[in-house]
Amino acid sequence: MKIIMLGAPGAGKGTQAKMIAHKYGIPHISTGDIFRTNIKEGTKLGKEAKEYMDQGRLVPDELTVKILLDRVEKEDCKNGYVLDGFPRTIPQAEVLTDALGKVGDKIDYAINVEVPDKNIISRMSGRRACLGCGSTYHLEYNPTKKEGICDSCGSETVLRDDDKAETVKKRLLVYHEQTHPLMIIIRSSLFYTRSTVLWICKMYFRQLPIY
Repeated sequence: MKIIMLGAPGAGKGTQAKMIAHKYGIPHISTGDIFRTNIKEGTKLGKEAKEYMDQGRLVPDELTVKILLDRVEKEDCKNGYVLDGFPRTIPQAEVLTDALGKVGDKIDYAINVEVPDKNIISRMSGRRACLGCGSTYHLEYNPTKKEGICDSCGSETVLRDDDKAETVKKRLLVYHEQTHPLMIIIRSSLFYTRSTVLWICKMYFRQLPIY
């Protein structure tokens, strides 16, 4: 069972991906994680990716797919995997589909975690991070005992630039511009499930193929 997880930044697709991966005993593969692993281990592909990243440039889709293929060819992926964070655009999807096809593989399911933009903005702009130990909180859902002070180490908690409402809005705009055309293609070529977080949580406790 090969699954791709789709969803806006802050929609919670990473959390849901981990739940599904655990349920079906398959690995959760995040492009960010495999980039960091390859760079840390000094692999050939990792070194190539690091050159682009050090220059502030995006890693080419072809190289990203090479790193992904290297990961999914490992033994723990023989029964499938949950791919989180890629593809995000039509060109990325085309490169991935072509590369998988050459090795006799394909994606089986696509799950889109849909959350209203206003909910994502509220969720992310309410986050607070500790400057000392990195612990994270939320003003509404997980507040600190003392306002602005980390429960763990007593350092100040702040709103990170990435979580500011104006930044989140810009990221969501880019996401919608890039992903809407991709969703049309995915709906016509894959088993596609349009999900809210509630729906996907229900799915977690049932057999995925029946939906």
